[in-house]
Amino acid sequence: MSWKLRTPVAFLIFNRRDKVKRVFDEIARARPPKLLLIADGPRPDRPDDEEKVRLTRAIVENVDWDCEVLTNYSETNLGTTYRPATGLNWVFNTVEEAIFLEEDCLPHPSFFRFCDELLEKYRDDERVMMISGSNFMRERKVTPYSYFFSQYVSLWGFATWRRAWHHYDVDLRLWPRFRDSSLLENVLRNRSAIAFWRQQFDSLSSGRKTTWDTQWQFACWSQNGLCLAPSTNLVSNIGFGADAAHYVKVDPVLADVPTSEMSFPLEHPPGIVRSAEVDEFISHNVFRSDRWIHYFASVARRFFPSLYATSREMAAQIARHLG
Repeated sequence: MSWKLRTPVAFLIFNRRDKVKRVFDEIARARPPKLLLIADGPRPDRPDDEEKVRLTRAIVENVDWDCEVLTNYSETNLGTTYRPATGLNWVFNTVEEAIFLEEDCLPHPSFFRFCDELLEKYRDDERVMMISGSNFMRERKVTPYSYFFSQYVSLWGFATWRRAWHHYDVDLRLWPRFRDSSLLENVLRNRSAIAFWRQQFDSLSSGRKTTWDTQWQFACWSQNGLCLAPSTNLVSNIGFGADAAHYVKVDPVLADVPTSEMSFPLEHPPGIVRSAEVDEFISHNVFRSDRWIHYFASVARRFFPSLYATSREMAAQIARHLG
């Protein structure tokens, strides 16, 4: 018997027609039984937005399979903080669980089945807060199983349940209560990582930073929750570039990570234990201000060990001389 997608798919769009078309083609290929469309409105200071938004919405309304389509379109521009947040709140007020994609997150076809099966398996296990489609480890194989668990979340293609999303708060109102507690120390146990995340949450709580996804990281940590992630990358972010809201510069760690097929039946790990190796990699190569330097240093250490050792010794000699 062939597999058939059972889970609703939510799709957040704005005005990038070429990217929306590519992602929507994969959604159409998966043929979800319910499609929840979320769209932001045109920006008032961009006169070309109105036409771009209209044409982009026309792409996703071309549903040619048996599907219930629900729309949540904003006529005004809510921006990159409140449009995703309010859209996802609407999704989980409507359905119990869903697969979520943004307009620049291109999924491998096997991503949908991966989410579909694991949403069912972990539906009532509150230790698992979400299922991600992203794996930034590239050529590193970190598990013999189909997936692993991480303390870090990635929302470039993910699935979750209403019972988990219930803990999300875009305004991060609980952060002041947690700031001086041992929450970050218990989760991270690394001074630089603790400082990084305290600054992130401070910036969001005070309104200095505008985003919607960092709040989900806080929600997961506040509940001691874990992210389930695939052993091979299933979603590629194709949105880096001049028309991006945040990622204008191409990022060597995160941009256009190749995808590959997930094998079925899934091989489940024997327990729910986070991968320390993955979390260390993510901490050093994804969530830190100097991560590009660290990333290229890790590449040099892996593929050019003698050159890396020589450069380290030279740096040590210079430091001793200057000291």
